[in-house]
Amino acid sequence: AMAAERGLAMATCTAPVNIAVIKYWGKRDTDLILPINSSLSVTLHQDQLKTTTTAAASRDFTEDRLWLNGKEADVGHPRVQACLREVRRLARKRRGGGEDTAALSLSYKIHIASENNFPTAAGLASSAAGYACLVSALARLYGLEEELSEVARRGSGSACRSMFGGFVQWQRGERPDGTDSLALQVAPETHWPELRVLVLVVRGWQGIWVGFGTRGAQEGPCPTHRAEVVVPERLAQMMRHIRDRDFEGFGQLAMRDSNQFHATCLDTFPPIFYLTDLSRHIIALAHRYNAHHGHTKVAYTFDAGPNAVIFALADTVAEFVEVVRRSFPPATNGDQFVRGLPVGSAALSPELAAAVVTEPVPGAVQYILHTKPGPGPQLVDDPSQHLLGADGLP
Repeated sequence: AMAAERGLAMATCTAPVNIAVIKYWGKRDTDLILPINSSLSVTLHQDQLKTTTTAAASRDFTEDRLWLNGKEADVGHPRVQACLREVRRLARKRRGGGEDTAALSLSYKIHIASENNFPTAAGLASSAAGYACLVSALARLYGLEEELSEVARRGSGSACRSMFGGFVQWQRGERPDGTDSLALQVAPETHWPELRVLVLVVRGWQGIWVGFGTRGAQEGPCPTHRAEVVVPERLAQMMRHIRDRDFEGFGQLAMRDSNQFHATCLDTFPPIFYLTDLSRHIIALAHRYNAHHGHTKVAYTFDAGPNAVIFALADTVAEFVEVVRRSFPPATNGDQFVRGLPVGSAALSPELAAAVVTEPVPGAVQYILHTKPGPGPQLVDDPSQHLLGADGLP
């Protein structure tokens, strides 16, 4: 991508969304984005959910500029600036302070274009994928190879976890400068081939909570006990369940941690409500379904918003999707109701339908996205996929 003779260099990367199964809540340093506790997540496959970002630098650019989903955005955003500053600092350090004539000039202004292959209004946390992608593209532009999750963390805490595929731990770290608060891969996406993920995108969700009160240092009595006692134990357990591919243990713990996270949100003052009546409906549905089968076949987790993320093994997906379809009959988009990986059809036994599908709520779930664990950020080699043209504009 180095067209140094034209003074224009360009790099494009894609990066994934991740879903925490042991949640991050509360910062011990809001500027560096250092968490009170470690967390653990599953990286979702980019065929279904990804951000693509192109970064370009040229001696002809007069200012840094940023476009998000085709619209120009504020490149001066402090988190964007933090990532730019850090990547440039690493590049400078790498060059030993001297300007390497073959390398891209660090004084050149930068143009960045980023887009998601999923609707932002769907309330899927796009900031993790967005900042992971920004840092990956910038690092590629400046020829950096080193550990970058620490840089991505400066954009959005959970973004550091999107720097790896599969199952990822964000280590809390101990140092005040944050140099040991990084992400590590616990297991690659190939480790548990049968694991599937269903994102239930609920209706009427306009992303009103995004960035509101999230993870602030509102201190109820809970976060500290949670951070010091509960989470370290749960992390060790969760890593064992993943290692053993033990869905029963994994699912139970994911649900318990999600419930505690949302209880903690309610225990802050003023309280934060992320779950809606519909979220609670979905929680009850999952418990009825598992009770009917006598073991944990589906597990829910909710982040900062009412969309449900359901984990299940591949052999459960078709039946549970049918349960969701009957519980929340689609209003119009019957054919568009299930998106992503293909889902087979399933017949429900009358006993299952009677026990599990109690009071249908038509149209409440907009659609289901079927996906699975996937890899970390990818470099896009095909120049036709760049989001910026040879003039450095979208």
